[in-house]
Amino acid sequence: MSLAESAGTDYVCILQLTDSHLFAGDSGDLLGLDTLDSLNSVIDLVLDEISRMDLVLATGDITQDGSEDAYRRFIAASLRLPAPCHWIPGNHDNAVLMRQLGAASGLSRDWVDIGNWRIVLLDSSVSGSVAGRLADNQLQRLDDALATAGERHILVCLHHHPVDIGCDWMQPIGLQNADALFSRFTEQTAVKAVLWGHVHQEFDGKREGVRLLASPSTCVQFAADSEDFATDTLAPGYRWLRLYDDGRIETEVSRLPPGSYLPEPGASGY
Repeated sequence: MSLAESAGTDYVCILQLTDSHLFAGDSGDLLGLDTLDSLNSVIDLVLDEISRMDLVLATGDITQDGSEDAYRRFIAASLRLPAPCHWIPGNHDNAVLMRQLGAASGLSRDWVDIGNWRIVLLDSSVSGSVAGRLADNQLQRLDDALATAGERHILVCLHHHPVDIGCDWMQPIGLQNADALFSRFTEQTAVKAVLWGHVHQEFDGKREGVRLLASPSTCVQFAADSEDFATDTLAPGYRWLRLYDDGRIETEVSRLPPGSYLPEPGASGY
């Protein structure tokens, strides 16, 4: 059965898991937090809360160390969810290895058509750089996706934030050619939202009619509106989105109970 056939008649339900920062080892931790354990706890939460899911999106920084074992751990965890999963790389990932593993498993796609929607999956990672950029081939992927979408509504996904989210220290490490992204949207109305990871916090804004969404990490959270690097005591979580046939979007963030998976105090970077 295709994704389109499995979708409902009124909406499709999408889950976003992002920035899991997994390691090759059994108990790898980031700032004192066991990232595999926190990912599995978030997946437990999803299974408790979401009765229907049509697609899972993993929006980068799947691993912290770029190792094959870490990617295998993520794949095993994602298979606990009763929906296909697709991923894109972040700045901590090995994009080449992800493409190799993703080609064999179906995790890597240029875009996915589901219901009345096309979900475009862009790689904004740059080898050796924390900041992101959409290379020419990624911009061409977007152009091709827009040109062939027909009457479908479009959700664009990438790892790096394309707008200022209010954290001064994160401004230089976002998407460096955001204008090239947004220029593609000016003469059409099909793109309804842009969804990303990287920022380890919730964000919900709008630019020229396009919804702008970022989501909590499944591990460490960053403090909103911070001038310098700062973690938050908010719990790990995920985002769900209902993409309606008429182009409307309903979305919320859900988190583990307060006090879950706190990073070590006083962390100054990672």
